[in-house]
Amino acid sequence: MPTYEYQCRKCKRRHEASQSITAKPLTTCPRCGGKLKRLISSGSGFLFKGSGFYITDYRSKGYQDAKKRDEQAKPAPPAPKTSSSTPSSADKS
Repeated sequence: MPTYEYQCRKCKRRHEASQSITAKPLTTCPRCGGKLKRLISSGSGFLFKGSGFYITDYRSKGYQDAKKRDEQAKPAPPAPKTSSSTPSSADKS
């Protein structure tokens, strides 16, 4: 639900209200009862992350090459340790 910002014409107090897009704008100030004016707000910004979005999939050739070099330079994860003191299923019989 969007958040709308209002300012009272009488007391100049600002407040926000979460309303449905189809709801009628508020008209009276909850503090003094004066007339409200709905303000134009900038909204909130957001950033798409992950596979399938421009910022990650369509970067410059130089950026993609540097990313590949970084991934290749990472050390391999260590191999799992095996203990020789643990009897195997063949040793149990």
